[in-house]
Amino acid sequence: MNQILCSTGALIGRPNNRDYRLLKGLAEELSCDGFEFMVYDTWYPEAEEMIETVKSFGLRIPVIHCEKALSEKLAGGSAGYVDGSYYYRERTPEEDRESVDAALEEFRLNLRIAREFGADRMVFHLWNGIISDRNLEHNIRHFGTLRRMAEKEGICLMAENVVCNTVDPMTDLARVRDAYPDATFVYDTKMAEFHGQTMQLFTPAWDWMLKEGHIRHLHINDYGGGIKDWGNLKVLPIGKGHVDFDAFFEKLKTYGYRGDYTVEATAFDRSGTVDTAMLNECFANLRGRIEGM
Repeated sequence: MNQILCSTGALIGRPNNRDYRLLKGLAEELSCDGFEFMVYDTWYPEAEEMIETVKSFGLRIPVIHCEKALSEKLAGGSAGYVDGSYYYRERTPEEDRESVDAALEEFRLNLRIAREFGADRMVFHLWNGIISDRNLEHNIRHFGTLRRMAEKEGICLMAENVVCNTVDPMTDLARVRDAYPDATFVYDTKMAEFHGQTMQLFTPAWDWMLKEGHIRHLHINDYGGGIKDWGNLKVLPIGKGHVDFDAFFEKLKTYGYRGDYTVEATAFDRSGTVDTAMLNECFANLRGRIEGM
């Protein structure tokens, strides 16, 4: 049966000091089947304590979301803004080796967290941040190494259709498939809608992702902005944006999708208070849509 997971990133963020200890009480108020655990790099110095504390809660965590910015270290360059002006700089070979080595070390820690929590899947942002997919060939090359590391731990590493600023997520995932014919993906409805691509998944040009079994997991989130509307990136609850979920799930049923789902709608406000009732409404909405699939 398809399982509905809640992203811990929907519960734990900067307003509540990314306090993973809050998960115990929050989990008791949620009607999901388990959790997709979002890793933050601010936890690295206290990784041992974090792992043991979260394990003591007895939560079901089948999916880990790898720390988002890790892939920026694999990109072969750095990008950003200074005084409002964009810059990009290629790393020297020595800088690149150091950056990649640091990324691999961090990835090992993410894998350890996944292993300790009993996860068998990991969500990965293969491109991310300001540099985004500008140097995607670098990231794709290193992705093979990361996949092999994950496979040794019994973990399926899944690239996500993350928003990008150079090409578009579907085209970038196709490049990943070209390099690794058995690559697996996470498909996020909000990320897709940001690029006007949500329903393209079901077109003849792109439905190979479902037909060939590349999509192993779905993130079901809403979006309220326009195409590449960078000022409206907030993850919304189901029904609070303009994703056509009726059409999406009607089409999805015809492909026999058997994977799980994660709800990521941001549930904390500026004070850090979490709206668990809103998340439970999302789970109920989603559960009604996938019954009988």
